[in-house]
Amino acid sequence: MSDEKMPAGRIGDIAISRLIMGENQFSGWSHSRDLKYLRDLFKAYATEDRILETLRLAEEMGVNTIIGSASHYLKKHWNERGGKMQWIAQVHPKVNDLTTNIKQAVDNGAIGAYVQGGVGDSFVKGGRVDLLGKAVAFIKSQGLIAGIGGHSVEVPIAAEKAGIEADFYMKTLHHGNYWSATPPAQRVDFNVDSGGAHDHDNIWSIAPERTIDFMRNVTRPWIAFKVLAAGAIHPSEGFTYAFDHGADFICVGMFDFQVRENAIIAQNAVASAAGRSRPWRG
Repeated sequence: MSDEKMPAGRIGDIAISRLIMGENQFSGWSHSRDLKYLRDLFKAYATEDRILETLRLAEEMGVNTIIGSASHYLKKHWNERGGKMQWIAQVHPKVNDLTTNIKQAVDNGAIGAYVQGGVGDSFVKGGRVDLLGKAVAFIKSQGLIAGIGGHSVEVPIAAEKAGIEADFYMKTLHHGNYWSATPPAQRVDFNVDSGGAHDHDNIWSIAPERTIDFMRNVTRPWIAFKVLAAGAIHPSEGFTYAFDHGADFICVGMFDFQVRENAIIAQNAVASAAGRSRPWRG
């Protein structure tokens, strides 16, 4: 166990660890690029017992929150193993049904919910920022903290311009200095994480400098995700980059054997980010 306590911040009145668990490793969503077997490998490795053990290890290291879509294993963690992990649900509101998925999250024990990044991208690209506002308002009406996700920086830009009262943003952040990154000339906004021909499932923050510049003046808490570019960047580099450049929290999917190292790296990255230009907003 680490000698240092995992640093935490607040979103609304909820204390949340600066390092948040992601869920992709559990669901098999591997961002496998052209490795077609990787999703099956993830699913084969992430047995229910291993997922529950990973949650236990994370709590032991001070990680108190997970973000994801599923809740069945969390119920076992809570009810059968005495776990306390908080759940922020990733929700997928639809143009013709904004509330059903959110209601499911409420019923299953979420303390918060955010509009998934691909949905946020789609609503903003389609000129339906109003739907983000309605989704956020409904989430908050249910007593949950409410967030908006996006891969494109146009999502928080549009939400801020519209005056949407989100409690936090989920926005990707990573540099592009890794071998498989989409070349800058081929990066297309709103094409990230869409399976489009240009991104090749290789990049999730196509303009990090623009994101950093815009978020510097945003007063809502920012949870950065894809900070490791789906495994292309080492945590010691990706965590430091995110915290140094303004993220208040980072959401990172972790296998059991990664939890302890990632927690220690996150502690060190937060401690070394004292000179960041954006104040801590959470």
